[in-house]
Amino acid sequence: MPLRILIAGALICAAPAAIAQQRQLDAHEHGAGTLDLARFGNIVEFELRAPGADIVGFEHAATSEENKQAVAAAIDLLSAPETILAFPAAAGCEAQEAKAVLVAMGDEHSDEPGRLEHDDHDDHDDHEEAAAGHTEFHARAIYTCSNPEALDRVDLPYFGHFPNARELEVQAVSDKGGFGAEVVRDQPVLQLDGKL
Repeated sequence: MPLRILIAGALICAAPAAIAQQRQLDAHEHGAGTLDLARFGNIVEFELRAPGADIVGFEHAATSEENKQAVAAAIDLLSAPETILAFPAAAGCEAQEAKAVLVAMGDEHSDEPGRLEHDDHDDHDDHEEAAAGHTEFHARAIYTCSNPEALDRVDLPYFGHFPNARELEVQAVSDKGGFGAEVVRDQPVLQLDGKL
């Protein structure tokens, strides 16, 4: 793996890690997902995390055939990064790698598409059982951009594909520094203004 991808990954994980941990400790909020962006040179990477309810309308394990099909369709859709965000054509960004998975809250290390882990312990309280019942979709993509200086905005078609999604908390980092923003359904555009 090229060093710049590793550096971009380190940059994207450093600042948002505390936010992600705090988010898991706070009450689970439907309609609100997170989007982490990183740019290093001509490489741009993003990771989206969204509650299951935002994507498929439920957060429990998919047991019915209808629910299983909804999860599979969502993973297919989220695996196409252009359904999540769109860069300006002038930036010349092309996806090099993309992946989406469904995970149980607290199972941040699942690498298998559609994998949903369950807690097999019988000695936990009702709060822990409820927390284990929450699921999130994670989507990630890496782009190479031929003209990254043209990245003045990011459009988010994500909201058009997932009607239950209301907002995304964005954390972005590059060699220019970092910033946070909130993008909402009614204004699905992240203005970069030279910050990425």
